[in-house]
Amino acid sequence: MRLILLTLDLYLPQSHSLKDKRRVIKGLKDKLRARFNVSVAETDYQDAWQRSLIAIALIALDNSGADRTISLIRQLVDELFDVQVVNIERTEY
Repeated sequence: MRLILLTLDLYLPQSHSLKDKRRVIKGLKDKLRARFNVSVAETDYQDAWQRSLIAIALIALDNSGADRTISLIRQLVDELFDVQVVNIERTEY
């Protein structure tokens, strides 16, 4: 069994206020929780309009399951939300 922490450093080019940013980030977190049954939190840049650092914790039985889930998460973020992924970090425990 694998515990994986995935951090997404995001840039939100269409966000012009904290209210815009919070709307997008809340939608992203809700979708990720519902679709993948993961824990999600915004861990940095709470007061910046166009930046966000999202931490996602997931448990997978093996590396292939984890890789598949991470790939699907990345695909969802790229397709459904107007954000740019600046950096992704994956840490396994």
